[in-house]
Amino acid sequence: MYYVSTRNKEDRRTAAEAIAQGLAADGGLMTPEVFPKLCHNALDTMRDMSYQQRAVYVMNSYLDDFTASELSAYADKAYGGEKFDVKEVAPVRAVDENTYCLELWHGPTCAFKDMALQMLPHLLTASLVKTEEEKTVCILVATSGDTGKAALAGFADAPGCGITVFYPEGKVSRVQELQMSTQEGANVSVCAVRGNFDDAQSAVKRIFADRELAARLAESGVQLSSANSINVGRLVPQVVYYFAAYAQLLRAGAIEAGDAVEFCVPTGNFGDILAGYYAKRLGLPVAKLIVASDKNNVLFDFLTTGTYDRERPFYTTTSPSMDILISSNLERMLYYLADGDCELVAGLMADLAAGRYTVPAELLARIQEVFGCGWADEDQVAAAIKDCWERHGYLIDPHTACGYHVLQQVEPAPGARARVVLSTASPYKFPRAVASALGLFCPPDDFACMKVLEKATGTCAPAQLAGLAGKPVLHDAVVDVEDMGAFVEDAATKL
Repeated sequence: MYYVSTRNKEDRRTAAEAIAQGLAADGGLMTPEVFPKLCHNALDTMRDMSYQQRAVYVMNSYLDDFTASELSAYADKAYGGEKFDVKEVAPVRAVDENTYCLELWHGPTCAFKDMALQMLPHLLTASLVKTEEEKTVCILVATSGDTGKAALAGFADAPGCGITVFYPEGKVSRVQELQMSTQEGANVSVCAVRGNFDDAQSAVKRIFADRELAARLAESGVQLSSANSINVGRLVPQVVYYFAAYAQLLRAGAIEAGDAVEFCVPTGNFGDILAGYYAKRLGLPVAKLIVASDKNNVLFDFLTTGTYDRERPFYTTTSPSMDILISSNLERMLYYLADGDCELVAGLMADLAAGRYTVPAELLARIQEVFGCGWADEDQVAAAIKDCWERHGYLIDPHTACGYHVLQQVEPAPGARARVVLSTASPYKFPRAVASALGLFCPPDDFACMKVLEKATGTCAPAQLAGLAGKPVLHDAVVDVEDMGAFVEDAATKL
């Protein structure tokens, strides 16, 4: 299988080349040239597999220049041992008789990004060998909160790699910030940015496109790559947990093979829900993919009207990982549903750089057949957290609460036998927001707030979060957006 740029089908790469490169040379995103299809009995085959086995089964369809034995070894390292605190890796929990939560936060950083970023380092280092790339790779990441720590945890002290992470100053939770600023590793750099996530993400894309910088780094034996979901090696492992959810519903007798399932996904950068579309194209019976947004509801407006307008107020919310106005992975979705019209996609992205674009009516209709949408304001998020706890005894974080709220507002898709909300983070990553929503007293310290939440709910904070309280801060740099390139160059040349 080959991968092509969303803006130029002539830029054609193997999976290993696409993973090693990260972003296409023209600024587009590498995407499968054609979609594979699983065999007709795949769902029954995966029913009784372990998560690691399902990962090999699904990823091998997209990454055919990796052998099954290679992928098996990577899956064992990524998801085996004590990396995840439950055997299922991503367990499905029943909320009511027809609604389930797919818990994606049982990994080392307590967020869904672990599901891909425990796998990506293995795929990337193997890709560098396959492409005979001898340079040291500097992983460059812009994060709205969770990707940064998950990438740091995956790449810290990885051979042949360094990693630099940027996050928006003051716009992540205190727990998220400490997860990054206390990260150990000889190959690690972390820096706050004066601006929001979109500022940081746009600057990272400009850095990738800076050919003069690339030439200087090459002279030092360094090349840049990405761990954001713009890297297809990050996206493909996310497809697995949709199949894992389906398999668990089969085993529980909640559905039968072939029944359609509806997925509601809290998302800002569109990567998490795009993986659901990859799963659908691979053969998973998906009734509808519902985009759940917070107050930064640019995706809701786009999916409703067909106009994507980035020129709008930016809100800092209790769901910071969704506080995004420029959803990078939407470009891949546009490419697929426009039947690979690179000229159209490139034109839309050029319009977006100027502020906004509007898709043709027939394209919007095709998008709306696949994707539904809704959003929650801050009061609705808090109410959803409280409602889910009081009615079902189930504790959720603000991101999951966006999905929970939206699912209550959106009518079930025709034919959907079950509805699944993707739970993207532990409630203890955002203890203040959760405790406040439950009407609890919130002490000024987040870790004291965790204890209040534990006592009130009888639940326990993950050790990897509670243990942050005593860790020393190792990274305290702060830069303006225009100085990010210089920071990257300085960090990369020290590798």
